[in-house]
Amino acid sequence: MSLIPWRPIWDLEKWLEGDWELPETSLSKLRTPRMDIYEDNGNVVAEAELPGFRPEDINVEVKDNYLKIEGRGEEKKEEKKKGYYRKEMSRGYLKRVVPLPCKVDEKKAKAEYTDGILKVVIPKLKEKEAKKGIKIKVKSKKS
Repeated sequence: MSLIPWRPIWDLEKWLEGDWELPETSLSKLRTPRMDIYEDNGNVVAEAELPGFRPEDINVEVKDNYLKIEGRGEEKKEEKKKGYYRKEMSRGYLKRVVPLPCKVDEKKAKAEYTDGILKVVIPKLKEKEAKKGIKIKVKSKKS
């Protein structure tokens, strides 16, 4: 009988080759849309993929230099007659919160939704308009 050294990586390879369906959790149902964020003509522009939603299902908020996008779609009823092999499409809830790369004018933000793409345009604040910290001179008070 020959001895074969045990190598932990073999156990991992065997596990990866197996049929290892992970249980679905509530976190796995939370979707986050893919996004592009870029600068264009003095604006910060964010484009997010939100296929299958209606404009009234989408909530966009800009606050404290963060952009929050939420979508609440109507989940399709699963037809019991269909024998699904895989069911991954979800039209339920999605959320994404991202920090913006610079100071923006939240009050002038605009959003439009076309062909499953949400486009949010937010004007950048000019340097002098951006809230900056101020230096405070400390005085001594004699008692």
